[in-house]
Amino acid sequence: MSSTVTIKGQVTLPKKVRDTAGIKPGDKVEIRNTASGGIYIGKSGSEREYLTKLQSIAKRYPIRGNTDEIMRELRGDPADDYKK
Repeated sequence: MSSTVTIKGQVTLPKKVRDTAGIKPGDKVEIRNTASGGIYIGKSGSEREYLTKLQSIAKRYPIRGNTDEIMRELRGDPADDYKK
């Protein structure tokens, strides 16, 4: 999907993009550069909502143990790979 920048520097967001992001006429949007050189455009406040959701999930499912224990739980004991 592409859009053309006008002489005033304005860009029209396609309807499908606005609908997916929940952006309606009169809404404020956040625009910023990404580390990869792209541009992020999102509904204002959406980042805070996302962070709040992540924090809620983290409280319900706290990480237990250290990295080695978590990897062993996910992948099994590496010593078992060499047993026959």
